[in-house]
Amino acid sequence: QVQVVESGGGLVQPGGSVRLSCAASGFTLDAYHIGWFRQAPGKEREGVSCTSSSDGVTYYVDSVKGRFTISRDNAKNTVYLQMSSLKPEDTAVYYCAAAPLALQCVPSHYFYWGQGTQVTVSS
Repeated sequence: QVQVVESGGGLVQPGGSVRLSCAASGFTLDAYHIGWFRQAPGKEREGVSCTSSSDGVTYYVDSVKGRFTISRDNAKNTVYLQMSSLKPEDTAVYYCAAAPLALQCVPSHYFYWGQGTQVTVSS
């Protein structure tokens, strides 16, 4: 059974850091495109960062460039999202998703979704 599970969310102060993890089961992550998405209350789900399976190309939405880093640990079959210099507007439920092929970092291109993990940035 293909499954991805996120972990690592929580309450963080503005300017702080947190690392989200996306663990896969039932498939090998390094053969899949992996994306991190987020959805804030009343807003559409947006692509935050995505990484391809083949050439390591990564994408970041403009609002997180220079602050967030996506990475893979193939030995652990896990993808991470390191989030730094967090702002209140980063508050959202963060989702990990996987796809055999994804041409864009948009939700409709991804098939396997986790349940999400809440990140709240507040003092």
